[in-house]
Amino acid sequence: MVVSYADSDRAQELGERARQFVDEQVIPVERDHLGEGPVSESVIDDLQQTARDYGVYCPQIPEEYGGMGEDLRDVLPLFEAAGRSLLGPTVMRVAAPDEGNMHTLELVGTDEQKERWLEPLVAGEIDSGFAMTEPMQGAGSDPKMLQTTAERDGDDWVLDGHKWWTTGGVDADLYLVMARTDLDAHPYEGSSILLVPADTDGVEIVRDIPHMGQDLVPENHAEIRFDGVRVPAENLLGAPGAGFAIAQQRLGPARLTHCMRFSGMAERALDIATAYTSEREAFGESLDEKQALRFEVADAEIELHAARSMVRHAAEKLARGEQARTEVAMAKVYAANTAQDVIDFAVQACGANGIGKDLPLADFYQAVRAFRIVDGADEVHRRSVAREAFAAVDPSEVEHVTRF
Repeated sequence: MVVSYADSDRAQELGERARQFVDEQVIPVERDHLGEGPVSESVIDDLQQTARDYGVYCPQIPEEYGGMGEDLRDVLPLFEAAGRSLLGPTVMRVAAPDEGNMHTLELVGTDEQKERWLEPLVAGEIDSGFAMTEPMQGAGSDPKMLQTTAERDGDDWVLDGHKWWTTGGVDADLYLVMARTDLDAHPYEGSSILLVPADTDGVEIVRDIPHMGQDLVPENHAEIRFDGVRVPAENLLGAPGAGFAIAQQRLGPARLTHCMRFSGMAERALDIATAYTSEREAFGESLDEKQALRFEVADAEIELHAARSMVRHAAEKLARGEQARTEVAMAKVYAANTAQDVIDFAVQACGANGIGKDLPLADFYQAVRAFRIVDGADEVHRRSVAREAFAAVDPSEVEHVTRF
């Protein structure tokens, strides 16, 4: 279903080009590999080159580092088109965590850090992981409980800690590691991000954590120990103690791009469901004539439209230099739940074929469930939205309200 938005001409052009690339080049490869496990690196490399030919490769990073230099608002339709296939974000170099890590390096990295790490990341020559979540004492949803430390020793930082759920961490060449660098300060003011090459002495990949997820794109979530890991002082990313401020700069746009990728996935799931039910008959008529099913499709279209609109609203505020934390939180919760609901409906509408591997819906179903947890669980975002709502209460109105 086509719904127009107040996107720029450039945004519309990028979205159409990306959709053409995904439909013409990516989905045929996806169909060839469904149910057969991860695609090979050579297939990914070939599709990445084709993405460059189509002009849809790494659009969000400035040209000087190998990207296309597009504005966040203009790449939202492209991110949505990429999400139509599980392969799309990876081959267009807009997948997490590299997308967010590249953005972070571009924002606060030194010239030397950008040359050494950002440019190879954009080129797809290396991969990265963002190591923040920890297994001990819940330092995931509540980052104030961060236990990993980094102490200055001469010209080096010495890092000690235990991380897990570092997406892409098993294959990463570089980690962006959040650590306490000033134990006397509150974690929000006393934590920093260090750039740690994966082959540094003391870095131990404990395991790839078994997890729920799709089978088409190679993915892993690493448990990692950092034991006396020594990195040069120049590997500090940004200012000392600015780790959480930098993470917020990273997470706002990253959450919105996540929303668009999953809305693209939900859109394709709905396309599959409507096409499937238009061809199937039961109890004397086509399934698409059943009112209950038609109402489900209508609700899905309404909710996807609302999710896209919320993301665009939050992106506009970010573009104006506002933090937009509440707007981003609202968009993240709504888009995650909408995508999950739409994909769940698509699986149900397609019956046994919905859970089979001839269609991508089963992989979509497993992939989307994690979205309500990654980049901040629903409960964390709802908590922040509620905090803002109660902070806006005018005490002078309380007496009036309580009279009723």
